[in-house]
Amino acid sequence: MHRARIADKAAKLRLDEINRIKARLNVAGLTLLAIDREYGLPRGTAGNTLQQANLAGERAIAAALKTRPHLLWRSRYHPDGQRRAPQPPENYQRPPNMEKRRLESSGTREAA
Repeated sequence: MHRARIADKAAKLRLDEINRIKARLNVAGLTLLAIDREYGLPRGTAGNTLQQANLAGERAIAAALKTRPHLLWRSRYHPDGQRRAPQPPENYQRPPNMEKRRLESSGTREAA
């Protein structure tokens, strides 16, 4: 009857993390493509890094924002700043897109 709150909470935390980083990039006037170019990353690396763990992309985005990676990605780093090794499996899964979230929410309303 009820949605799985643990899964919803984890997905929401990941989406909040992504949105927080995107907002900081926007305020700084940076684009993900510009970060790829400036730090010599293959095209699309910075964009993929928002959704999936990638050490080079995390470091480049953090450097562009003049901060450290562990302050941006709390799910990928221990509180002391050490990177989690191995990364939790959910860090390699893309968060649900808007369409999937809408389908899930409409499915739960029908079941209620």
